[in-house]
Amino acid sequence: MAAIILDGKQLAQSVLTDLLPRVRTLRARGIAPKLTVMRIGDDPASRSYIRAKIRACEQTGVMGDELVLPASTSQAEILARLDRLNADPLVHGVLVQLPLPRAVDPHAVAARIAPTKDVDGLHACNLGQLVQGNALLQPCTPAGVLRLLDAYRIDVSGKHAVVVGRSEIVGKPMALLLIRRDATVSVCNSKTPDLGVFTRSADVLVVAAGRAGLVRADMVKVGAVVVDVGVNRLTSGKLVGDVDAAAAHTASHLTPVPGGVGPMTVAMLIENTVNAAERAAPGGLQSTA
Repeated sequence: MAAIILDGKQLAQSVLTDLLPRVRTLRARGIAPKLTVMRIGDDPASRSYIRAKIRACEQTGVMGDELVLPASTSQAEILARLDRLNADPLVHGVLVQLPLPRAVDPHAVAARIAPTKDVDGLHACNLGQLVQGNALLQPCTPAGVLRLLDAYRIDVSGKHAVVVGRSEIVGKPMALLLIRRDATVSVCNSKTPDLGVFTRSADVLVVAAGRAGLVRADMVKVGAVVVDVGVNRLTSGKLVGDVDAAAAHTASHLTPVPGGVGPMTVAMLIENTVNAAERAAPGGLQSTA
């Protein structure tokens, strides 16, 4: 039997629709939620991702602004620009689009964004508070994965969850969020010997390694829930995930690529921006979230 497809595109639209009344409430109080995305350089993929984020902003009434800096911009200038965005009361969310030029330290950049405006959830403050379960803003992709699992009534409590990938953007926070849902979590990486031993034992398998076809169908437990976070472009131009498409005949549930986790990441970004705007409102509106 073919796997049930976890439709992130459809759910993302529902999330954005649910944000509309919250944005209207903010605007009625004279607050226009605003997201500023900083892009350094002219990476084509980054331009495409930012366009998707701006479109999602437009759907919900959130102001989406792209700040473009040349690839030659020094780290000092990037940090100075972030300082100005942090100090701007009209900007509620700040995101620096990755990848960055090699000369720029991504940790220094993430650390410079005010935690209250860190809509990517990558500031050390937010990642640290994620351990305690009270991050101001959660990393978008892991939060989107959980929202997708919830929408399909997939309970991870008591299940063995395997996360392939240990990045600060996906792997590590994903593991923390799954632990808080009472899953038993294993985290694998590129140096894990015999990866299949782990993936075949997973009730819930989240793959975020950035390697096309890394997980074959025979590496997936029959009936497992498979969340493919990877987005890889083949020489043919086709987008594929980290999990072989044939896993659809082994898994019980599977996210498509594209159309699975990607749209949910964008939706969570816009939701984080609205959350940040509500928190910054005089008197606070966070109780409406």
